Amino acid sequence: MCEGAIPKLGTTIHISALNGIINVNSLFTLAVFIGLAWNPHDQGNSLSQDPSCIAEPKIMEDLVAFHVYSFSCFLFSSLIALCLKQAIRLAKSAHFPTVFTLDLASINKTALRVGYLVSAAGSVLGSVFLMLGLINVVQIKLGILGCGSMHTYGAIIPLVIFVPLGLLIYVCTVFYAFTR
Repeated sequence: MCEGAIPKLGTTIHISALNGIINVNSLFTLAVFIGLAWNPHDQGNSLSQDPSCIAEPKIMEDLVAFHVYSFSCFLFSSLIALCLKQAIRLAKSAHFPTVFTLDLASINKTALRVGYLVSAAGSVLGSVFLMLGLINVVQIKLGILGCGSMHTYGAIIPLVIFVPLGLLIYVCTVFYAFTR
């Protein structure tokens, strides 16, 4: 390294952030698998008494599709995060010894930022598809939205308010970190 050049450093903070992404994606992936194990075609699934409010097969097909899309996005996001984590570990060298509890490594800051951004995008898309799948679960269990059941709306309205709000906060935080 040239004297006066400022090295680009990757630390345990980066690895902790990547571990967080991987752990959250793992929990969501577990939720997706549990959702896929459930049989939406079982006639005993619906709590709706009105035959016109029972979900059509299209809603059940969408449920499975959204779960598969969600799983794909979470897996993609986790794999990108694991690659970044491995790249940081491989970049450790003798030039950057462990200082207290910080492991330092020379990394490409732009590549790290793009990797975080791509991984975050996968997590956001996975969360959106998981939310859409949960909306279909509610329609299968409590009746379709067109029937106007207060129980259906009571389950879906908080879902479509809090999930996008949480995702908005997450995206803002990622963009803030991306610009720093």
